[in-house]
Amino acid sequence: MSLSLVVISILLLFFKGLNFGVDFKGGTLIELRADDKNINVTSLRQSFSKMNIGDFNVKKFGNENDYLIKIEKKDTSTNAIEVIKKKLRLSVGNSFNFRRVENVGPKVSAELLKSGIIAIALSLVAMLFYIWIRFEWQFSLGAILALFHDVIITLGLFSLLNLEINLSIVAAVLTIVGYSMNDTVVIYDRVRENLKKFSDIKIFELTNISINETLSRTIITSVTTLLALVSIYLFGGEILKGFSLAMIMGVIFGTYSSIYIANPVLVKLRVSQKTILKEDSE
Repeated sequence: MSLSLVVISILLLFFKGLNFGVDFKGGTLIELRADDKNINVTSLRQSFSKMNIGDFNVKKFGNENDYLIKIEKKDTSTNAIEVIKKKLRLSVGNSFNFRRVENVGPKVSAELLKSGIIAIALSLVAMLFYIWIRFEWQFSLGAILALFHDVIITLGLFSLLNLEINLSIVAAVLTIVGYSMNDTVVIYDRVRENLKKFSDIKIFELTNISINETLSRTIITSVTTLLALVSIYLFGGEILKGFSLAMIMGVIFGTYSSIYIANPVLVKLRVSQKTILKEDSE
């Protein structure tokens, strides 16, 4: 099942791609609040289509009278925003105000995308190095496969649902990496202890014992984290929805992968007490 989800996610990322936000594509983001009930998504779309400003997107944002407008245009100067305001007043009147305006140039957006990819890649490398030093190479491989599984499936779901990828999502992915690794290390610590304690138990049975011994801690940590994240998703407003949704999916997949991905790798690689004693002696 995990392999199928990873393959589907990779295909989605390759063929469908991600819906990058203004942070990564460049352009202008406008949060507009309308005081007139006659102003709606349709009227705003008609108004912006007459401005000849290139590709744009209008959708409801938060409250009933709040709208989010994304304009993918190279001209992000203050003067351009004033021109948009002026034309909008001519179309729909003065009963609105711009609550937030964010401008990102194409050069800055390209640098942000590059920095985001580098940050995720470096975090995975750092985790690989940490596990390699902390445990043995078999454990390191299992942990990295689990992290790769979590990140790829989370991004695959964002691609499938066409959710926007911005800087907050990059922060969420980095947090997912840390959360998943923490969960995996707790179980790996118990596996390593049990390998030294029980020399006559095979690795398959021993990983099951270790998982069961740490299962209550895993479930309690995940559930309490999810309670906070679901609260943020429901009541934190539109700005935090993408971040909280990414975190919710990450916590679920991170908990799953710590049990069903990281540990089966140890079984496949036939980790035994001899492996631990050999590494300790070295």
